[in-house]
Amino acid sequence: MRRRHHFHTDHLGHSVSATVQTGHTVVVEVLVDGKETGHATTRKDVPVTVPIELPTDPPTAASVLAAVGPGGPHATFTAPDAEPRPMAARPY
Repeated sequence: MRRRHHFHTDHLGHSVSATVQTGHTVVVEVLVDGKETGHATTRKDVPVTVPIELPTDPPTAASVLAAVGPGGPHATFTAPDAEPRPMAARPY
């Protein structure tokens, strides 16, 4: 059965959201300021990193690491000017 899990963080004044859809194939979508900027798929037990860019001047490269386990789906935001940090789960 497929379930959707939502995560969110803010960085440099921009909203970064990730949706992790679980199942046999895991689908990860990343939105920056409400626009899809990254998409990836992986097997159930393999973490995936989705590269993104924040619309700053100049653009800032960043990434979201999504994993299904252990302990349930989670996402981590990483940018060159900040420590990696877990993205907060959001109920939808």
